[in-house]
Amino acid sequence: MARPDGAPADQTLAEGDAARVPAQDSADDGILLAGVHLLLDPAGALYWPEERLLVVADLHLEKGSAFAARGVPLPPYDSRATLALLERIAARWQPRAIVALGDSFHDRGAAARLGSDEHASLAALGRGREMIWIAGNHDPDPAPGLGGNHLDLLRLGPLTLRHEPAPGFVRGEIVGHFHPVARLVQRGRSLRRRCFATDGSRLVMPALGAYAGGLNIRDAALAGLFVRDYAAHLVGAARTYRIAHHACLPDRAG
Repeated sequence: MARPDGAPADQTLAEGDAARVPAQDSADDGILLAGVHLLLDPAGALYWPEERLLVVADLHLEKGSAFAARGVPLPPYDSRATLALLERIAARWQPRAIVALGDSFHDRGAAARLGSDEHASLAALGRGREMIWIAGNHDPDPAPGLGGNHLDLLRLGPLTLRHEPAPGFVRGEIVGHFHPVARLVQRGRSLRRRCFATDGSRLVMPALGAYAGGLNIRDAALAGLFVRDYAAHLVGAARTYRIAHHACLPDRAG
């Protein structure tokens, strides 16, 4: 559910959570991926300064209306909250292009359910910059009237951006799809936060969508993507925090 300020509820560490990050790990702002320096936005986006490229993943716009159609009552403000967050991120970085790594819409009919405010937000995001929409498993086809460029993947320099990871080892791959989250327990309090997951060769992006769920980075489906030790970079109120994967806990069984 969205917070009153429009940001997704599980998007940032609560006040004081930084003090509960394990002491052997540290606050960070960026990573090297296949030799490329990338900046991690604490809201869950990625910025490539050299290319002035902003990358986000798994917006899942209109997930709320999809659930409502199936009789699951959710407040219908997820698209508005997600796009408002993306607008703030874009204002912070002023990118020349925004890449959305697939599952930007929750289903094939989601674009048709957007309201006028959401259409205005999308138009504002695309004004004066390139919008690149990568196909996802929820939205494999271009949404009508969306504009921008629609691609299956984007290769730029040593990096490849796609929705789902390719089989085997791929150096310099940035993907979404898995919605990684990390779980910690400090001083008896459990924290479960969205995160980037990377081993320096492959990077899995957190989901930006207000109603997007999450998969624990200790899950085999995520752990199996990495060929060496990997880390979670937890989103925080003002920055991200690097936690070694073995310092994160699996979700409780049952």
